[in-house]
Amino acid sequence: MESLCGIDEAGRGPLAGDLVMAGCILREEIEGLNDSKKLTAKRREELYEKIVSSSASYHIVKFSAQDIDNKGISQCLREGLREIISRVDAQSYLFDGNSNFGVANVETMIKADGKVPAVSAASILAKVTHDRDILELAKKYPHYQLQKHKGYGTKLHIEMIKKYGYSPIHRKSYKIKALQPTLF
Repeated sequence: MESLCGIDEAGRGPLAGDLVMAGCILREEIEGLNDSKKLTAKRREELYEKIVSSSASYHIVKFSAQDIDNKGISQCLREGLREIISRVDAQSYLFDGNSNFGVANVETMIKADGKVPAVSAASILAKVTHDRDILELAKKYPHYQLQKHKGYGTKLHIEMIKKYGYSPIHRKSYKIKALQPTLF
């Protein structure tokens, strides 16, 4: 059987928190895998434990808001793909989406996280790790109410940034129209 390392990320779009990437080779079939965004948080947590205990190999990479601000999101994704390939020995690598960010030997497939079990597993590993980290950050920075929006650019989050300014976990390179100065 060919070993396929599925790769996905979580946290590409939020204004705060880490970008998390995961690569995973499944050793056996796991019932209920799907795109992490289509599963409840409870179901993702249940599947996370099954994936960790029954995968042949997996690796999780994180990039902080500072990494993203300094390198750019594309460079972080490129570095994450390279790190996963260096840590997870597979015959082939499949990344969810339409770009391999110039990394050789990485194939791509749009919506692979809902079609290919190994990519679904990686999607769940990345999303659960991202959300667990955000909930920890919510304790450290309670006034941003991260538990409600997971760092995404919701109206509430933007209002909290307006009120309290940026914190060390915010991506300052992400330009938010509502926070830009106007001429009038």
